[in-house]
Amino acid sequence: MFKKSGYSYKSYQKRRQPPQLLLLLLALPLFLIFLELLARVFVGVAGKSPELAAYEGEPPEVTAYRLKFLDQNQQPFDGLPNYGHLIANRRLSVGYELAPNQKSKFWRINQQGFRDNEAVPLAKPKDEIRVFVLGGSTAFGHMNLSNQETFANKLEGSLNIRVAKQKAAPENFRPDFLPYYKPERIKALSLPLRIREGKYRVINAAVPGYTSGNQLAQLALQILPYKPDAIIVLDGYGDLMLPSTENETDIPHLDKFLNNAPGHLGFVLSQDIKRWLSQTYLVKATQYWVLKPQPSVDQLSMAVSEESLPLEKRLAASPAELKRRVERYSDRMKQMAILTAPAKIPLLVVTQPEITGRSTSSMSEKERQLLGELGSTYTQRVKDGYVQLAAANQQLERMYGQNVKTLNFYQLYEKSPRQAFSDAVHLTDEANTILADRLYKTMLELPLLQIATQKPR
Repeated sequence: MFKKSGYSYKSYQKRRQPPQLLLLLLALPLFLIFLELLARVFVGVAGKSPELAAYEGEPPEVTAYRLKFLDQNQQPFDGLPNYGHLIANRRLSVGYELAPNQKSKFWRINQQGFRDNEAVPLAKPKDEIRVFVLGGSTAFGHMNLSNQETFANKLEGSLNIRVAKQKAAPENFRPDFLPYYKPERIKALSLPLRIREGKYRVINAAVPGYTSGNQLAQLALQILPYKPDAIIVLDGYGDLMLPSTENETDIPHLDKFLNNAPGHLGFVLSQDIKRWLSQTYLVKATQYWVLKPQPSVDQLSMAVSEESLPLEKRLAASPAELKRRVERYSDRMKQMAILTAPAKIPLLVVTQPEITGRSTSSMSEKERQLLGELGSTYTQRVKDGYVQLAAANQQLERMYGQNVKTLNFYQLYEKSPRQAFSDAVHLTDEANTILADRLYKTMLELPLLQIATQKPR
């Protein structure tokens, strides 16, 4: 009897012992808390707390250019990343727009939401000649060190230098009236035409992520009231990436959230957990000092991204889909031409440069790595897209040639000896200088910006 009773007691005691897995599960959070406290003490003693607090899981220049979407109450949208520094607000007419009066170490946004150091008054000064730049992140100057390093700012400087030269040495330019006698007239005709004189202001109104639909609405509703004297549109790549079912780039996930409340809740909760984990000292310190993760070329190249799809998956997989995307782009450019033609505003439509347009023999080691990461499927699809974009723009110039000038800059840096790209489409500061110089030379030849020379009296 005693033996049986003892056996029962031991069995009961064994059943009462907590399983080892349960003990492990209980100990793991305590261990992580201990590590978190240890990390905080170590960082504090080392005096690195401010440095680590500023770290957002990627290089600071990347975070500075990352869009942060805010609602009408200036709060981040639930479920969207909120660690970017470039604030954008929703606006139904254009999808979203940059918030006014913001600045960082790398950029400054004026009170109109343009990348400019000074405000742009709606009433144009009498002697001011306004050139507006529209486009996406490449035109905006993604990853450039400052506003001064954007091609828009460099183009403005070149135009104003030209005006100063015309005033300082008018004999080097074609006169208002041609000489009467033939020898002098021939000599005068060999001189370059003057451009309109005044203070040129090139206003960078580009917004990261914008495609042709956003730009068309922006031109009609925001830009034309400022009485531009010329428009430069630098784009194309974003339209190749945007599905033909979408009219413009919008704040990511909003439609999905509205149509799927349970899915939205689950997505928000998962994002909140990820955000909480990424902000712990243990995770941040490990990333910052040990792992040092770098964004992929896919993450860097797209200013607005709904999902972590590689670039090759964003490009059209079929000729029919590619055709629809290019037709959408072409239609938008035609509508821009129709809007600007009555006011005699020259429209310069530029197909933006892209890394596969470079010769591999001219590439830097960094660019070769980027190209290898992009892969052969991406390369072939993007080349097919650029061929069709070029054909669409050639047709546009034939239709609206008096008002529209088109340029294909896909291979602008084909043989450039210095690094031109920081990812698939964004340009280095030096590459912006080359781009600005080519645009400057083209603008000198726009009839609507030139001072026409009269025949002999």
